[in-house]
Amino acid sequence: MRHLSLLLAGILAVPFPAVSQAQEAPKLNLVVVEGEGAINNIRQRTAREPIVQVEDENHKPIAGAAVVFTLPSQGAGGTFAGGQHTLTVMTDSQGRAVAHGLRPNTVKGQYQIHVNASYNGQSANTNISQTNAVVAAGAGAAAAAGISAKLIVVIVAVAAAATVGGLYASGAIGGGNGNTAVIQPSLVTISPGTGSVGPPR
Repeated sequence: MRHLSLLLAGILAVPFPAVSQAQEAPKLNLVVVEGEGAINNIRQRTAREPIVQVEDENHKPIAGAAVVFTLPSQGAGGTFAGGQHTLTVMTDSQGRAVAHGLRPNTVKGQYQIHVNASYNGQSANTNISQTNAVVAAGAGAAAAAGISAKLIVVIVAVAAAATVGGLYASGAIGGGNGNTAVIQPSLVTISPGTGSVGPPR
């Protein structure tokens, strides 16, 4: 009996091999590629479509990850196709997902687009900030027209100076040969919009 007790004690003293734990799935990183800080024109109902990239813990893109974009249900925000506030997209071979069809609503203000990515039991989330605003129509065109008008004025002034300088060098003006040149102010006047340029009076 004593020998049996010692034998059992020896068996129980032998440590059992540890059960190997399953390897953890790689952690996800969610990177905002486009759309952060965008200002959407609620007058034209145009918006910057958010783009995110899903990466593993080594920053390698993950294809086939599910990405859910969620817009606010109240206040400033917008909708996706069909008037939906959520959109699910699978990442492509570059690990990217694009929220196509985003249209801002008519409420001015800043809002957050919540983004959640999931793959192989792991998930990651982030927020993308955008703003709905009324952008004045033609503001950009007016600015461009102003720049063009200034450029034309400079070109005309330089051309007029070059013409006068050429006449002087050839002796047509002040050359002492008796020739007289008359420059008509109307020949060098230009009217880009409401302004005009001519020689000094």
